[in-house]
Amino acid sequence: MKVITLCGSTKFKPQFDLANAFLTLQGHLVFGLAFFEQSEGFEITREQAELLGQLHFRKIDRSDEIYVIDVGGYIGDSTRREIEYAKQQGKAVRYYSSGGIPDSLDQIVSLTAGK
Repeated sequence: MKVITLCGSTKFKPQFDLANAFLTLQGHLVFGLAFFEQSEGFEITREQAELLGQLHFRKIDRSDEIYVIDVGGYIGDSTRREIEYAKQQGKAVRYYSSGGIPDSLDQIVSLTAGK
């Protein structure tokens, strides 16, 4: 079992959900995001954003690796900082765009059945 932190833009909530389900059903402990303000259409304050950013770095500290949700190769500034931080801490970095995550929950359940 690995501890994995999901990183990426909050506009990719469906992909975060798929990655979380897939990695969890493989037996990993997955840290995700608390809010998806971009995809859910709400705003958080600057202070809330800073707090969530610091909490995310602590999740990375406790992880074996990070899994970057980089749909279409998109990596924003915050995610880029998280990747650099993870690398500085000696954490492995994997990318959604490299493949491996099925496109639906049905596929995920089928692929991970019996593991």
